[in-house]
Amino acid sequence: MKYRTDHDLHIHSQLSSCSADPQQNNERILRYALENGLKTICLTDHFWDETVEGASDWYKAQNYSHISVAKPLPQHENVRFLFGCETELNKNLTLGISKEKMDLFDFIIIPTTHFHMKGYTLSEKESANVKNRANAWVKRLDTVLGMELPFHKIGIAHLTCSLIAPTREEYLDILNRIPEKEMERLFQKAAKLGVGIELNLSDMNFADEETEIVLRPYRIAKQWGCKFYCGSDAHHPQKFENAKKGFERAVDLLELTQENQFIIDSTATPSA
Repeated sequence: MKYRTDHDLHIHSQLSSCSADPQQNNERILRYALENGLKTICLTDHFWDETVEGASDWYKAQNYSHISVAKPLPQHENVRFLFGCETELNKNLTLGISKEKMDLFDFIIIPTTHFHMKGYTLSEKESANVKNRANAWVKRLDTVLGMELPFHKIGIAHLTCSLIAPTREEYLDILNRIPEKEMERLFQKAAKLGVGIELNLSDMNFADEETEIVLRPYRIAKQWGCKFYCGSDAHHPQKFENAKKGFERAVDLLELTQENQFIIDSTATPSA
């Protein structure tokens, strides 16, 4: 059976500082799900746990008391609306969420590719050139996979995010430089842990001639048995317009079946 694009597990609201769009509210997000036949959606505003040291000034304001204002989430008999977050991994490889706070979320997204936060997520040396950035791609993902986390509700966000480089040429160069053996090692581990691998809408917006470069990590992840979920990473309602079409494109190119889908256990969630 073909993979069902019946979910979106990476959505921001106006509570994320990079959105701050009053139109991007819970009611509009739920309407997006209903209009597109989505069965499960998850609110994943940016978050840094106030009990964990190492937040940037930008992240400090986005603590639990800030993002939990979204609750209670509106519900519908046809849609499961989950409460999640997108936390961060800084340059010291500190993860911005404590074990205690993890219990408060249905789903937790961890990005390892926010390389644009120069000096915060990457050191000056790691940012220096494409070779170092490629090494950082491996190191940061490896670090997360080595942590003690509830991987049944963890997603690795946008692994081929364009934010890993300032230009498209460098972006493609970095992806090409990541050794296949390293990808195989990482995704074999990811599959065993049961972590979700994100099919991010923006990551899947590439030119035809870039297809093999951008999809290589996902093809290797699929080969080793990783499970995938869809994420629009929407910060504004306009991003919803072509989300379903973008998800379908990724599914078709990767030839995914329902066996490849990452599913959050509905019986293991703390609250809606």
